[in-house]
Amino acid sequence: MNAPLRKVAISVLVLFTLLIVNVNVIQVVRAQSLRDNERNTRVLTEEYDRERGAIVVAGNEIASSVPTDDTLTYLRQYANGPLYAPVTGYYSVTLGTRGLEEAENDVLAGNDARLAFRRISDMFTGRDPAGGNVELTLDPAVQQAAMDGLAGNVGAVVALDPSTGAILGLASTPTYDPNQLSSHDPDAMRAYAESITPADGSGDADPRSNQAIGERYHPGSIFKVIVSAAALASGDYTPETVIPAPQDYVLPGTQTQLRNFGNEACSSTGEQPLIDALTISCNTAFAQLGIDLGEDAVRDMAAAFGIDGEGFDMPLTVSGSTLGDIESDAALGQTSIGQRDVALTPMQAAMIASAVANDGSLMTPHLVDSIQAPDLTVIDQTDPEEFSEPFSADVADQLTEMMTSVVESSNGTGRRARIDGVTVAGKTGTAETGTDAPDHNWFIGFAPADDPQIAVAVFVRNGGGTGGDTSAPIARAVMEAHLGQGGG
Repeated sequence: MNAPLRKVAISVLVLFTLLIVNVNVIQVVRAQSLRDNERNTRVLTEEYDRERGAIVVAGNEIASSVPTDDTLTYLRQYANGPLYAPVTGYYSVTLGTRGLEEAENDVLAGNDARLAFRRISDMFTGRDPAGGNVELTLDPAVQQAAMDGLAGNVGAVVALDPSTGAILGLASTPTYDPNQLSSHDPDAMRAYAESITPADGSGDADPRSNQAIGERYHPGSIFKVIVSAAALASGDYTPETVIPAPQDYVLPGTQTQLRNFGNEACSSTGEQPLIDALTISCNTAFAQLGIDLGEDAVRDMAAAFGIDGEGFDMPLTVSGSTLGDIESDAALGQTSIGQRDVALTPMQAAMIASAVANDGSLMTPHLVDSIQAPDLTVIDQTDPEEFSEPFSADVADQLTEMMTSVVESSNGTGRRARIDGVTVAGKTGTAETGTDAPDHNWFIGFAPADDPQIAVAVFVRNGGGTGGDTSAPIARAVMEAHLGQGGG
């Protein structure tokens, strides 16, 4: 063979080798990533040929598939779409998937390993393949009360069963209609998606962003519960321990004066019991208390709740919360009142209340109660798991006493969370934003205080006023809904 032919043969051999390698990389190495790519509508189109499983709340299907006469065999529909959109997300051949539709896609599409026997059975019986169902822990009354309370605001509500970690409510506003993102009309879906997409630089919230688990904000005074827990857990403090509570407090090493809300005096004597400082949410008292405890004590208690962790899945992904850097005592003072670099998700805030309510045991939040085969046979049931134990039952009892004072005392900041005939424990929060925008408003709490059935966190972005004015009434309505108290 002459040299030119040899070069051509070698070139062809190299090209064939590269082609074979590329095919193997695509079909073996990258197969799963290509299959999972949200732009791969081919997989979605194939899945539309089988009946997708339902998402179920309290025995009712909030997401289901119905047969059509279209090219795509089934259409995804959402009952009370905007009410449950923060949970279900959407399932779209054009726009991909989001929310539980994405997180539990393998189950809903029938591809999950736990449905393998069903798939094999379908092959032999000729039965049409179908996806499994996902039954949730949500309480419909709680979800409705939460979304109603948040209407017109950007915000979130998270409600937990403190004894199990079951999520009773997961609300985020503004919301959207997932039916309009899951139709078989690509142009209509794109038009609707564009209509709810905030303009660049507007600062508006995207309805598809889950405020409850995906966004984090300065918590303000609800963080004082963590500082209180650190103080009580040290053994050096009780609710009756008298601590400094001046009208003004100059942060150490600075000329910065830290003041109380409305520049009010917390006490005529410049000091007060710890329980009273929490009841009226005295900034100067807690800034000094945090500094006296030290960074390690405050940070360790926050870490026991999962703050400064990486977040977790439930199966939706919860973003991690953070304490931020604390480079000085002055920074520690600001951190101790929930300002500076402290940023929590509403889910994390609800977990704080839940741990107090459950005698110091923080249960891992979970949204899925069970997984069902298409014939409704339960193939997997969620068992409650402990996330952490931030403090002892004795400390939890003392915190409950202090948080009850916040709501039930005549001068407590959480008075608007009171429920007739039920003792409520809570803590308000009003967080400065560092801009000209109105403050953020928070409330965390649980009820009944002596036998907790529900723990709740309410967040209203830029609500103005105080957490006691804005968020506490929403929390009251949510707790009433679960306890069957009506709208008193």
